[in-house]
Amino acid sequence: MKALKTSGRRPLLATAAVLALGAAALLAQPLPADAGDKFAAATPHVHSHLDANGTAATPINVVRLPTDLPGPIGKRGPQRVKVDLDTTEVTGQLADRTTYHYWTFNNKVPGPFVRVKVGDTVEVKLKNHDDSVMMHNVDFHAVTGPGGGAKATEAAPGETRGFEFKALNPGLYVYHCATPTVAQHIANGMYGLILVEPEEGLPKVDREFYVMQGEIYTEQAYGTKGHAEESIDKLLSERPEYFIFNGSTEALKKNPLKAKVGETVRIYFGVGGPNYTSSFHVIGEIFDKAYPMASLSSPMKDVQTITTPPGGASVVDFKLEVPGNYILVDHALSRVERGLAGILQVDGPQNEAIFKDYNPQKSAQSTGGH
Repeated sequence: MKALKTSGRRPLLATAAVLALGAAALLAQPLPADAGDKFAAATPHVHSHLDANGTAATPINVVRLPTDLPGPIGKRGPQRVKVDLDTTEVTGQLADRTTYHYWTFNNKVPGPFVRVKVGDTVEVKLKNHDDSVMMHNVDFHAVTGPGGGAKATEAAPGETRGFEFKALNPGLYVYHCATPTVAQHIANGMYGLILVEPEEGLPKVDREFYVMQGEIYTEQAYGTKGHAEESIDKLLSERPEYFIFNGSTEALKKNPLKAKVGETVRIYFGVGGPNYTSSFHVIGEIFDKAYPMASLSSPMKDVQTITTPPGGASVVDFKLEVPGNYILVDHALSRVERGLAGILQVDGPQNEAIFKDYNPQKSAQSTGGH
């Protein structure tokens, strides 16, 4: 099924709004046996390219910085925490001289890092921007309740909806838009992480980072310059052109994670997907502690690579002993060639007791990784 394309023609936008309302009705009803076929046709694939939301000529910055997350909560009793999400449809930079029309939470990919504590009551307010074409909502995997909040937040353009939930289980959880066609909303950038800290909190580290992996499905081949249009055919057959960290192919290269020798770091890692499992790996480091599936009760030790499924998360801690650039990858390494790589930049004195390069000048000219 091909995506409909528009150059701002209002009849198509009106049609999109009407059909999106039908998608909301589907979400509220039990699904028939042939729902999969109907879901594929439930949502029109129409984009509006409004100047305020960026254009191919003047894209906005959709990259979520890896340092853009709140700090540890510390010891305290249960509280009421408010979470405000704005869903927007914007044109951003996907790769060098390539733009894409993203759907986002709060104008960034991934959405904001939400941090609460076990026992907190979380009040969620979702506003679908007036300029949106599609309906949007949010499903928090940390929620115990129907649809993770998706039904309670299904909002038409210009509408605000909300709900509240009790944070019962500690862990790091994905949230995402769950409006049909769900995979399309996720692939266009609508995912994020919520951390529910255990009562005692997490062990202290010097630096924390927020990283999420996703896929982009475009009609144009990887690396094509200009504006890339989404491909529903490739999405449904799971053939992405791009793999990304934090919104674009350059996000964690132009905005590297930064730390110093002797420091401990923690990476909160999630996979929006919607389809591919990640084998998350930092080239040249070993995870001192790894929390598979983001279960925070009993970490594994001395882990090289951690498997993280789509709609799942992991947490890794490690100490930095040697300076240099460490490359973040999915160890399905062909994906590096489709944009999936980031940099952890470590500054500080050499530590030749741990690592000694016999030919440092030659190594400085090398682009080899693993």
